[in-house]
Amino acid sequence: MRHHRLKITLPLIIFSHVMALAQVPPGINELHSITGEMHQYYFHFSDLALLIGAIAGILGGLRVYGNWQAGHHHIDAQVMGWFFSCLFLLLSGVFLRGLFGL
Repeated sequence: MRHHRLKITLPLIIFSHVMALAQVPPGINELHSITGEMHQYYFHFSDLALLIGAIAGILGGLRVYGNWQAGHHHIDAQVMGWFFSCLFLLLSGVFLRGLFGL
């Protein structure tokens, strides 16, 4: 009698575990849709960041040029500051692209 119960319960236990593993966990479909939206938004925001960086670079260049023409000394610190801020902006875009796997 005991062997007969084992024949019935063992397949039921295995079947219930297989069915539990086969179900899609809640939130997976939402995760895939958000991933697609994030890819779209990333490219728009990266273009916007490059545009802001270009405008800031032009304004910084004009400011440094104005100080240079006015005869101010030690404009090297300003040049390096603007250069490294633009470099940071470019590298942060590359870092975020690698972080999100785009």
